[in-house]
Amino acid sequence: NATALFLFLSPLITFKRIIKNKSTEQFSGIPYVMTMLNCLLSAWYGLPFVSPHNLLVSTINGTGAAIEFIYVVIFIIFATKKEKGKILGLLAFILAVFSAVAFISIFALHDKKRKLFCGSAATIFSIIMYGSPLSVMRLVIKTKSVEFMPFFLSLFVFLCGTSWFIFGLLGKDPFVYIPNGFGSGLGAMQLILYAIYRNNKGEITKATNTGEGSLEMGLSNDKAHQGKP
Repeated sequence: NATALFLFLSPLITFKRIIKNKSTEQFSGIPYVMTMLNCLLSAWYGLPFVSPHNLLVSTINGTGAAIEFIYVVIFIIFATKKEKGKILGLLAFILAVFSAVAFISIFALHDKKRKLFCGSAATIFSIIMYGSPLSVMRLVIKTKSVEFMPFFLSLFVFLCGTSWFIFGLLGKDPFVYIPNGFGSGLGAMQLILYAIYRNNKGEITKATNTGEGSLEMGLSNDKAHQGKP
């Protein structure tokens, strides 16, 4: 629970930057929306009438859902019009998915079938949540810069995934250890990328500025030579 809470709080540095600059820049809002869905489904799975003796799962994920909702609202406020529409659409989708899972589990399923259905839904979207930073990892590899992949988020993805993976193994709960094992591996990959490209942080901006300067200099030189034979 402690590592999960640190995972939920780790984007605070990122959102402090977003609020200060009044822009989401190249940060992606998808991980926060998908984490919110994962928290909602996992909190539902941990409820006593769905999965007995899993109250720890329910309490921390309920807290996480509230924190992620705040992040999503802030992201929507400062995002561009195009990005805002995408995140709002995704938010509507995840709320519809959660509502459907909750409705079906209450009125159509009972006992083991309910646990199997809710656990499967939580597992699927947990894997999707852990996989959502893949686009950011691709950006890191492409630009050779970790500016838009926060270190603490990657670190706590690894720590949280590893601790819940062990917890799931000890409790023999595949709906806990399967997605978190995937998250642990993905977090390790992010840390490896960070170790490789950590010294290149901020190179995107520098390269852009250098390129603009070179272009202006080239245009000035061309104009200077236009009057010469």
